[in-house]
Amino acid sequence: MLMRILVSALIVLIVAAAFFYFGGQFLVIDQPARADAIVVINGDRSEHRYQRGLELLQAGYAPIMFVDESEDFTLFGHTPVELEKQFLQQNAGPLAGKITVCPMIGFSTLDETRYVERCIKSINATSVLLVTSDYHTRRAYSIFRHQLPQYRWSVAAARDPEVFGPKWWTHREWAKYALTEWSKLLWWECVDRWR
Repeated sequence: MLMRILVSALIVLIVAAAFFYFGGQFLVIDQPARADAIVVINGDRSEHRYQRGLELLQAGYAPIMFVDESEDFTLFGHTPVELEKQFLQQNAGPLAGKITVCPMIGFSTLDETRYVERCIKSINATSVLLVTSDYHTRRAYSIFRHQLPQYRWSVAAARDPEVFGPKWWTHREWAKYALTEWSKLLWWECVDRWR
């Protein structure tokens, strides 16, 4: 009986140590592939996602890029969609004509799929390259593949070392993002996916 308890405890410790060490790395998928469109997912206020999408657009991964942005609230008298369009005109340079803002309503990646579908349907895309924060790539990739299986998906990670790193336990901010993302990933895999 004591031996079973010790073996069980050892297994639990090994699994916990593996999760602790590899948990951050597991969240990240960075495998961009050429596609009909790049979609930069809403949610990053530091512009890292946008910058990564711009790099991929410039490198020829797709002929067009959609940038998701909220249109369901105002900030200083403007919706985020209006502010995003203004930002793109001022900062995208020669690539501005290849970038379109994709308006959305909602706050979840799951909600976002409906609006992304409208945008990519408008160009008859069959393949899409998602760009999102590195810690969000696995869940976003899973959600989009599940909700919109008619498209071929790939994903690129936008890194922001102030927010997240694979050795998540070494910084308070990284730990906060890793644990929050793990809870969202588990909720998606165990609950939302099956609704």
